[in-house]
Amino acid sequence: SSEIIPQNIPLNIVYEDDDLFIINKPVGMVVHPGSGNPDGTLINAIAWYMKHNCPEIDESELPRYGLVHRIDKNTSGLIVIAKRQKSMSELAKQFFNHTVHRRYVALVWGDFEENEGTVVAHVGRHLRLRKLFTAYPEGDHGKDAITHYKVLERFNYVTLVECRLETGRTH
Repeated sequence: SSEIIPQNIPLNIVYEDDDLFIINKPVGMVVHPGSGNPDGTLINAIAWYMKHNCPEIDESELPRYGLVHRIDKNTSGLIVIAKRQKSMSELAKQFFNHTVHRRYVALVWGDFEENEGTVVAHVGRHLRLRKLFTAYPEGDHGKDAITHYKVLERFNYVTLVECRLETGRTH
């Protein structure tokens, strides 16, 4: 079923106005129902929130309850949700045009030699383990991905880095 069932799941709303709100999604929460995750998702929680706090808004007038982007299940971070069709169109346009600057903080294996740099590769599904994604530096599989990184802190075997993505952008 493609129907989204509202569920009373607590949301960590960090900002809200008449046009949008921003949620801090926890690690482990799937954003949208799908195969293997029919409920308990962020969008189920948003549907409940909208029903109780913005009853004039429903999925028929605001598809996917204003969801304009996603982050992976195992990633925590901020997700922007539109509350009006106009704000959804404007936000979707910004994500499509890559004028939104996405930044991630990651703990990665290894001690980086350089304090900052750029990784250019193609990212796509692993050829054998289809649930995983991997980088293909030679560009033989996947989509163009450019990631700029800056070292925030070093811990010998691991490094805390800030990453700025340019995935999907053409140069």
